[in-house]
Amino acid sequence: MEDFVIKYFWGALGLILCSIPVFFRIPGQVTQTMGDRTENAFGRLMFSYKEISELAGHTARVSSLLEVMDDLLAGRFEKKLVSSASTEENTAILSGRGVVEESDSIEFTDVPIVSPNGDVLVRKLSFTVHPGDHLLIVGPNGCGKSSLFRILGGLWPVYGGQVKKPRFDDIFYIPQRPYLSRGTLRQQVIYPDGVREMRAKGITDDDLYEILSVVEIASVVDRPGGWDAEEEWRDVLSGGLQQRIAMARLFYHRPKFAILDECTSSVTLEIERVMYETAKKLGTTLMTVSHRRSLWKYHKKILQFDGQGSYIFTGLDWERRLKLEDEKEELDLQLRMVPELQRRMAELSA
Repeated sequence: MEDFVIKYFWGALGLILCSIPVFFRIPGQVTQTMGDRTENAFGRLMFSYKEISELAGHTARVSSLLEVMDDLLAGRFEKKLVSSASTEENTAILSGRGVVEESDSIEFTDVPIVSPNGDVLVRKLSFTVHPGDHLLIVGPNGCGKSSLFRILGGLWPVYGGQVKKPRFDDIFYIPQRPYLSRGTLRQQVIYPDGVREMRAKGITDDDLYEILSVVEIASVVDRPGGWDAEEEWRDVLSGGLQQRIAMARLFYHRPKFAILDECTSSVTLEIERVMYETAKKLGTTLMTVSHRRSLWKYHKKILQFDGQGSYIFTGLDWERRLKLEDEKEELDLQLRMVPELQRRMAELSA
């Protein structure tokens, strides 16, 4: 929505302002300084829409947090569960705690997947991902994918069962909208490392340049200031370039496991191919959340949630699955045409 407003409304407003002195006679003269200030004022006004939206979101979250803290201090807070039909069972699960162990693989054994508001989405989830077993995770919104990642990241308690996972530094997470902050271009690529940590690893700016070249954004270094240019990068770079920076960050850190959450939604298929093939060559085991069929061929296993509390964990034959999906779409299209064909048959029989 914000891109639409800025792209079209701002452009139309600029044309209207330019047309005023052409079609209307205005007494007096407008100096160049006043014109520049007016242009700058309208520009800041248009871009403030995004900042105000972000401020409103942060304000709502902080307000909600303060309300919960006040309720906790007053002894009035009660966590609400979504599934009222099974509240007692959910409460029993939420009161339990599981076991977390360090391992070279990722393994869930009878682990409940719980949403942030306490709804038990999957009662017992079990699957294993060994190094090299690239996993595709699919399912409808709200099925438990995000809660699964919170458990892997140590942000969410394990309410039961057993979780085996590598060290925190061996798991890297890339969301659809990667985190970019105000700072230098170098800091965006090596985050969360600092320059001191980068130098300690023996990595130079030339190495970073090669990484950016892989995802075809080395030209960003040619901007004024080069590696030391300080910008608000989330505003400077497009969504596709931000996702390329995030993948460059992955290539810099070279983790053992990477969780890729729709992180190629704004890049071309060719760049997507380069990203995935490079990550696999670096020895990173991929756990991808995506509905793009083009990514199926990069994975060996699939974890599919149905949104009703059940799931399937099995090997992925991507070619066979692609053929079945194509056939399913074709049959669905034919079924949609049945009412129209029946209507036409009735007309011909009349």
